[in-house]
Formats: sequence, structure tokens, C-alpha cells
Amino acid sequence: MVEELVAAGVTLATAAVVYVSAAARVVKQYERGVVFRLGRLRPTVRGPGFTMIVPVVDKLRKVNMQIVTMPVPGQEGITRDNVTVRVDAVVYFKVTSPADAVVQVEDYRFAVSQMAQTSLRSIIGKSELDDLLSNREKLNQGLELMIDSPAVEWGVTIDRVEIKDVSLPETMKRSMARQAEADRERRARVINADAELQASKKLAEAAQQMADTPAALQLRLLQTVVAVAAEKNSTLVLPFPVELLRFLEKAQQPVPPMPSVPQQPVHEQIPAADPHPNSSTQEANSRQE
Repeated sequence: MVEELVAAGVTLATAAVVYVSAAARVVKQYERGVVFRLGRLRPTVRGPGFTMIVPVVDKLRKVNMQIVTMPVPGQEGITRDNVTVRVDAVVYFKVTSPADAVVQVEDYRFAVSQMAQTSLRSIIGKSELDDLLSNREKLNQGLELMIDSPAVEWGVTIDRVEIKDVSLPETMKRSMARQAEADRERRARVINADAELQASKKLAEAAQQMADTPAALQLRLLQTVVAVAAEKNSTLVLPFPVELLRFLEKAQQPVPPMPSVPQQPVHEQIPAADPHPNSSTQEANSRQE
């Protein structure tokens, strides 16, 4: 009799252990448990920790509540300005209603992935190339709204959507590179022209100042000679400005004489005429002989 009782106790203990092992479930902190009893959804969602279900009758399905990072495969499309591009994106979402995520949609991950790809192609067709390259924040918000609208019914909330990369054809890349190069060259020419204008104004002021003081031109020439001689060249080229030559030419011009005081004319005595010119001539000849 005792042996039968012991055997029955062992059997009951074994059955209890089997029942507990079959009914016991552990839900992790980042998970929630959805229980189906004979195919019907139980209204209570099991929280994290140890929980029990009825074996064979209940079925527990765990739903991950963490934020899921899902890459969206690259989608090719034609923008509104007729440029073929390939765009990659990434979607961040999480489950807010475990019951809806299990009941409303067969596979919420696959559903979110397909919706993201469709929305990305739609965004490409509605946008221009400049918006895809520079105005991504606005496109990310529009893409998030397009995915989040149907995902709310599935118990899923879209946290963020980011466009990762925009691939362009090689011809378009070369065209954009030429455009950027031309723009930079234009800005460089404008800056150079502005510098030349400012330099010309300063040179005009310096020339006007040197014109007032010609000695400054000589000092400037000496400074030029010193700057050239510092290079230690065997040949020294000395430029002469035209203004310096004019200054030297003016310095070599003779000084005009001072005006003299006018003097009174001296009256010379004119000898009287000889009444007998022939006699005087004869007398002179005789003296010579």
C-alpha cells in the first residue's frame, strides 16, 4: 500500500513538473507576450518576467518592442527633371501595439519593408535632383509620413527615415563637376578683378602723392633696387620710370640769365672828312717807300 502511494506521489510530481515546464514561459524585458487561447486573442498582453499559460490550449507569441533598423534596398527612378538616380534609405521603427502587430498584418517587418520601397520610389518621382542632393531633411519627413500612415493600423510607429545615398550616372557627375568648376572660376575672376580695382585705386593715390613730391619716386626706386638685390642674382635689371626721366630732364635744363640794367649809349666821335683825299694817299705811299 505504501509503495502504491509512493508511486502515485512520484507520478503526480512528475506530471506537475511536466505541466509546469510546459506552461511556464519567460518574457524578456524588451518583449511582450500575446496569448491565443483556442485561436482567440486574449485581451491581456503578458509583460516581461515569468508567466504561465495553459498547455495545448494557449499559445504564446512574443513580440519584440525594440527599435528595428531596416535598410531599404536601392531603388532606381526618374526624377521630375528627367534624371535617372538610385537612392538607398534606412527606416527606424518599433512596435507600439503587440496585438495589432500580430493580428492585423501577417508579417509586419515585410510589410514595412515593402511600404518603404514603394514610398521611396514615389518620392524620387516627385522630387528634383537638387532636392535629393541638398534638401534631404524635407524628403525624409515626407517619406516618414508616407510610411507611417498605413503602419499605424499595424501597431507600428515609424521613428525615423533617412536617405543614405544618391547614386548618379557618370555623365551627370561630370556635368556637375564642370558646373562647380565654372562657378569657382567665375568667383575667382570676380575676386581677382575686385583686387585689381582696389590696387589701381591705391596706385593712383600713390602716383598722385609722388607727383607732389618727386623725391619719393627716387626713394621708391632705391627700394626696388634693394628688393632685386636681395635675390642674389648675377644680373641686376634697374627699371627707370618715365617720371624719373622727366625729373632728371628738368634738372638739366640751364637756368635763364637775370635781366641786366640798360646802359646809356656812348656817342663816338666821327672824324671829319678830308677835303683832299688824293693828297693824303700819295703822302702815305711816299712814307712806305
